[in-house]
Amino acid sequence: MATPSTSHLLRRAAAWAAGLLLVVPTAVTGCRLLGTDAVTPVPQLLALLPWLAVPAGLALLGALLVRRPALAAWAGGVLALTLWFTQPYGPADTPARGPVTAQLRVLAANVEFGNATGELVATVRRERPDLVFVSECDPACARALGAGLGGRYPYGAHVAAAGPGGSVILGSRPLTPEPALPGTTMGMPGATARVGPGDVTVRLAHPMPPLPGLIGLWKRELGLLRDFAAAHRGGPVILAGDFNATQDHAAFRSVLDSGALHDAARLAGAARTGSWPRGRAVPPYAQIDHVLVSAHFSVRGARFLDLPRTDHRALLVDLDLHARP
Repeated sequence: MATPSTSHLLRRAAAWAAGLLLVVPTAVTGCRLLGTDAVTPVPQLLALLPWLAVPAGLALLGALLVRRPALAAWAGGVLALTLWFTQPYGPADTPARGPVTAQLRVLAANVEFGNATGELVATVRRERPDLVFVSECDPACARALGAGLGGRYPYGAHVAAAGPGGSVILGSRPLTPEPALPGTTMGMPGATARVGPGDVTVRLAHPMPPLPGLIGLWKRELGLLRDFAAAHRGGPVILAGDFNATQDHAAFRSVLDSGALHDAARLAGAARTGSWPRGRAVPPYAQIDHVLVSAHFSVRGARFLDLPRTDHRALLVDLDLHARP
């Protein structure tokens, strides 16, 4: 049986443990509230934001057990804020109206240095997307896609580079290639796609990941995507790929807001479906692969597909293009 002194020490230790559990959730949700990605390790931890409800909840339970009202209020506030931010970002629908002028199926996949090229070929043959956005596709990957898909995708735009810098957009409909997005480290090809009676601007997104020491570069490249989205605001746009960012990153939200773009997975009810990292001891916990669309589109559905030999899940989206936004 614990003496009063021992009981007091145990309660004090439990209170300290609860406080320590709150340090990371408080810092990360605070940055989310302030709309800043701050510096390492905040951007990396923001990808885990929904999971921070676990330590916050444990801290709240501990504070209640040891009867520390101030600590319980702190823990309850952090938990409430974390749960609030797990809600999908942005509107639940696009303002697209009028008759449907075309239907599109879009596939975005990161093949991890070309390792999953064969698996992607099989997926494309099965799902038959109209547009395919492929990240980390080097020249050998591009050749293999061409050979494996035959004449089904005669149109394309690409950046020929080794390692993760290569990228490809393939189209079963006419594409007019545009220059790669200037000032970026990894390939971000673009094109004008002929869809129905008009043109759609398409661009592959693949900014640098937020690695320690590269946060400034990651923010700058997402800023270039933000500027691209803003420059094409008002016209039909599809921006798809591996953004290396989730809805909890301010730099990603700025891309959505500047271009009046909508995350297709969010519109399809899959806003928190993880796409990375695949093939690890834990299931994918961060959605960093996105298909963003302008207000001219509505979304009929979105599915995340497992591709062996890559650490990303592919995203397949069905879109309707409307006569007016």
